[in-house]
Amino acid sequence: MKIHHEGTNILILLFIVLAALNVPVWLFLPPWIMPVCLTALSLIVYSFVFNFFRCPHRVFVGDSTGLLVSSVDGHVVALERVYEPEYLKADAILLSVFMSPLNVHANWYPCSGCVDYVRHHNGRFLSAYLPKSSTENERSTIGIICDNGQRITVRQIAGAMARRIVTYAYKGERASIDEHLGFIKFGSRVDIYLPTDAEILVEMGQVTRGGLTPIARLNSGADSN
Repeated sequence: MKIHHEGTNILILLFIVLAALNVPVWLFLPPWIMPVCLTALSLIVYSFVFNFFRCPHRVFVGDSTGLLVSSVDGHVVALERVYEPEYLKADAILLSVFMSPLNVHANWYPCSGCVDYVRHHNGRFLSAYLPKSSTENERSTIGIICDNGQRITVRQIAGAMARRIVTYAYKGERASIDEHLGFIKFGSRVDIYLPTDAEILVEMGQVTRGGLTPIARLNSGADSN
């Protein structure tokens, strides 16, 4: 299993810290009980962090024309019509996927096209389940013009545990459905704002896999928003 480069330094530092804690315990404390317990706890912690930064290689198989795929692993927690004031400046369908600490946390582009807008917002660290986290939490907004001419908004949102959002997207660059647009460390969610005439392919509570699960199909016309 490949490890995401965002986690390399963290895993190295964590290994050093845990080794520094365990070696003296094995050398200077009575054998078995304390050393074994500390080592077992250290292995659990390291395995959790290692699992968090795993980064599977994924390629969407099939015709992706007009298709949007999930940006992240998780489950659908919101699916409603809202007004998106930042990039689309129009009514849109909000589709939100929440990631638990056990999910893969790499973020994929939901479609191929051109990155048209990127902006980071400082904010709070409310629970990502709350609707107001979409506008009040720390977040990054990416506007994409899909290959069929329609526009969508992707928003990376920090949560109560997630304190760092990494965005790789830059305005003017090519977006590819098989590439990462960013990474959110330790939980949170991604919102995708779709045209109101998009055909939604998922339901509330459905589990999604980033880069693989189709979530919507756009119509073949130009952006009507």
